[in-house]
Amino acid sequence: MAESTIGVDTEEAEEGKVFNSSGGDWADIAEEAVSLGEERIVVNMGPQHPSTHGVLRLILEIDGETVTEARCGIGYLHTGIEKNMEFRSWTQGVTFCTRMDYLSPLYQEAAYCLGVEKLLGITDDVPERASVIRVLLMELNRISSHLVALGTGGMEIGALTVMTIGFREREVVLHLLELITGLRMNHAFIRPGGLAQDLPPGAIDRIREDIPLLRKGISDIEKLSNENPLVKARLQDVGHLDLTGCMALGVTGPILRSTGFPHDLRKTEPYCGYETYDFDVQTWDTSDAYGRMRIRINEMKESLKIIEQTLDRLQELGPGPVMIGDKKIAWPAQLAIGGDGMGNSLDHIKEIMGTSMEALIHHFKLVTEGFRVPAGQVYQAVESPRGELAVHLVSDGGTRPYRAHFRDPSFHNLQAMAALSEGGQVADVIVAVASIDPVMGGCDR
Repeated sequence: MAESTIGVDTEEAEEGKVFNSSGGDWADIAEEAVSLGEERIVVNMGPQHPSTHGVLRLILEIDGETVTEARCGIGYLHTGIEKNMEFRSWTQGVTFCTRMDYLSPLYQEAAYCLGVEKLLGITDDVPERASVIRVLLMELNRISSHLVALGTGGMEIGALTVMTIGFREREVVLHLLELITGLRMNHAFIRPGGLAQDLPPGAIDRIREDIPLLRKGISDIEKLSNENPLVKARLQDVGHLDLTGCMALGVTGPILRSTGFPHDLRKTEPYCGYETYDFDVQTWDTSDAYGRMRIRINEMKESLKIIEQTLDRLQELGPGPVMIGDKKIAWPAQLAIGGDGMGNSLDHIKEIMGTSMEALIHHFKLVTEGFRVPAGQVYQAVESPRGELAVHLVSDGGTRPYRAHFRDPSFHNLQAMAALSEGGQVADVIVAVASIDPVMGGCDR
């Protein structure tokens, strides 16, 4: 982005020096075009353009229908989530980070909680049942996220049936997530040390019933997309980025795997016991938008395989704890929802108050002040639907993070926007952005 020119008024005002700002990116671009004697067209696509994913601004310089320069403008959805987390307890931080990438909230919760557990040194103490349920939730979330990517991408190139089927199947997944966590998004369900609740009665049977529906829906999208000559004409050889470009820009996820490089953190740096599950890393060899579409479809099939394995394990494990046993860290789990909707059921209150006054005081301090985390820092990464999602946590030994910074894949992958678009057609910019599948909530945090 061209820099603004800043002029300083030399006269002293009553309140001090007066600074006047003038110019800006548009003014500088126009002046440059005049000075070069060229006639250039600069198109401002966004931030409200219906074919961009969220409030993303694309500044395109075009020559006829050809894009000669493309730049991203972000920051229109800034929420200050990372800074806010410094003023909340470690457990309350989950409620903030789940709201960043709103299409894959459970991955942010998992990355954050795994990082907190590393700092506490309790990674191996998390109950196995909690880890299996975490994997179940993340893979359900991967399917719902990919369905949005495929559905919106299809809508943007005119394949409206792909969009209607994608959102229809996403509703199936969101109903399952609502059954388990109580919410369709922004769950705050994964907590440091485990989970907020166990699966409700009948959840495993309900998920098993819906798996064939999801498998059929994914098959419908395949039939409409994979060999559709119109879809192939719009996607093949569009948004090309080879392995060298991906490595130079730090691009991960389906964009990286579309070059044929099988990088998936579930295999290379496993967490939550992913090394014990049977699944394949999906790759393609075209390095284009078409390959990324095929990868997302195939990854949903692999997610269904993992989900079936988690359901088998949960039935083998049987009932058990979903939160660590250390009461100095563990927030109350497996509570019945009371009349206030907050989990403060009468049975739980009677149990605490009937045990001892010290237990009641400790419960009060744990919830209001939070637990202390030993001083140190940690980097924890997970494989989200868009690529490597990681958190860098720094603790000064207090009850809240000194710093919480997230490596969001959408932010890094958008760096490839210029490489994917320049030299192509204006219409192909939309396809290139759709193949990145950025979520601006993750960029502007």
